[in-house]
Amino acid sequence: MNDASHLQRLEKQIQEIKVRLLALGDMRPGSLSKQYNVCGKAGCRCKATRNPKRHGPYYQLSYVHRGKSTSQFIRPGMVKTVKSQIANYKRFRRLTEQWIELALNLTKLKLAAAKKKEKNDSN
Repeated sequence: MNDASHLQRLEKQIQEIKVRLLALGDMRPGSLSKQYNVCGKAGCRCKATRNPKRHGPYYQLSYVHRGKSTSQFIRPGMVKTVKSQIANYKRFRRLTEQWIELALNLTKLKLAAAKKKEKNDSN
């Protein structure tokens, strides 16, 4: 494959990534966990000696943003939305990593082509 077609292919891939990024919906970082808790009430079902039943499930979102660790409880009705937002964030991260890698390769090719042209011009 020649350099010009390789450059075009990389530029096309970058454009495709940009289109996919624009199509992403709402996003948020983090992980969602399901938790069951034990309360402090004596005689509660969660403290039964035989077959205790904990309270829950409770959903908790945990993430780090700008160096600050955060967690918040998520209402059961919002779990599906939050999972979708987390998946969009993961896609966003994956796509931007691909974009960066393609951009670095594109820059290397352009630099090599410029050096090659400069060398040919000096001869």
